[in-house]
Amino acid sequence: MPNDPPRAPRTNLKPWLEYGPLVVFLIVNLRWGLLPATAALVPLSLVALLASWKLEGRVSRMALFGTLAVLVFGGLSLLLHDENLIKIKLTVVYGLLGSVLGIGLLRGKSLIRAVLGAHLPLSDEGWRALTVRFTVLCFFVALLNEVVRRQLSSDGWVNFKVFGVTGLTFVFMLAQAPLLARHAPREPEPGD
Repeated sequence: MPNDPPRAPRTNLKPWLEYGPLVVFLIVNLRWGLLPATAALVPLSLVALLASWKLEGRVSRMALFGTLAVLVFGGLSLLLHDENLIKIKLTVVYGLLGSVLGIGLLRGKSLIRAVLGAHLPLSDEGWRALTVRFTVLCFFVALLNEVVRRQLSSDGWVNFKVFGVTGLTFVFMLAQAPLLARHAPREPEPGD
């Protein structure tokens, strides 16, 4: 659109800005434990968010929300010397996300569509189904985190958070392929 402000060029640093703090978190956790890893994650998350904003001229709502959650729960963990607070962050974030998606559904809106709609063309029915599935996934991860954080050591929880939730999300996304194919707009046939 002619009235849109020019966008800053995309940068190759984006993957480093998104995953760099997490990689440092993992490395520090392996060497020194969860609280020192959290002490590294909190400022690095803020630096990554600010660098993304500086380089791209904007930050996504999800990145902003995630960074705020790290700042609040990580900051409280460090202030109170309580590892459970950073562990609870996953429950709260996924529980809130599931609630927001569910409330949107009750109001007849697909908030997933608001985020992905420009990149993923689907029918209204497809967006509703995808939103329902994401809502269930969010509540499942929140509940699963509560079980895992109470049963596993801090190192076990870190592995669950980084590898388990990432793997679960990847498998979930792959499992959505039939729904996406079924509800994608049809291309007109030649001669239509």
